[in-house]
Amino acid sequence: MNAELKSIVEALLLAANRALSVDEIRSVFDEADRPGRDELKQALADIAADCEHRGVELKEVASGYRLQIRQELADWVNRLWEEKPPRYTRALLETLALIAYRQPATRGDIEEVRGVSVSTGIIRTLLDREWIRISGHRETPGRPELFVTTRRFLDHFNLKSLSDLPPLDEIKDLREALPDENLNETVQELFAD
Repeated sequence: MNAELKSIVEALLLAANRALSVDEIRSVFDEADRPGRDELKQALADIAADCEHRGVELKEVASGYRLQIRQELADWVNRLWEEKPPRYTRALLETLALIAYRQPATRGDIEEVRGVSVSTGIIRTLLDREWIRISGHRETPGRPELFVTTRRFLDHFNLKSLSDLPPLDEIKDLREALPDENLNETVQELFAD
C-alpha cells in the first residue's frame, strides 16, 4: 500500500487547502485500513523526497503538513494575480513582532516599547487574521488583555513553533551586514530603529 498511501496522502494535502495533522490524515481511512503513524510519517517523508527538485515542497508547520509552492518561486507565482497582496504598516508589523517575541503581551507592554499608542485597528486586524488571540487578562488594575500568537500565525510564516523565530540579534546582524536595498522590505520595516 506504500505507493497507494503516498498518492492518497498527496491528494489529501492538495485538496485540503490548509495544513493537515497526522491524526487528521489518519482519520480519513476506515479503521481496518488506517495506516500506523510510522507508516504515514514514512509516506510523508517519501513525498518530501519526491518534491525535492520540483516547484512544490512538503512543509511541516504548527498545524501539520501542507504542500506549498517553494519560497524561492513565490515572485513568479505572484505574477499570476493582478491584485497585490496586502501591505502591512510598520506599526502593525512592530506590534506583531512584539507580541511574538514577548508574549503574553498587553497593549500597554507594546506601547511602552514602541513609545506610541497602539491603534485599535491594528489589534483588530491581527485578531481578524487570527494571527493573535486573547489568552487572558493580567491581574493588574484594569485587567488588560494578554495577547499571544496562534497556530495560524505560525502556519502563515512557515514556522513549526515559536522556537523557529530567528533570534533578534541574528536579525540585527543581518540588517547591519547587508545594504538596505538587499533586505526584504518586511524585515526593514519590522526591525527599523
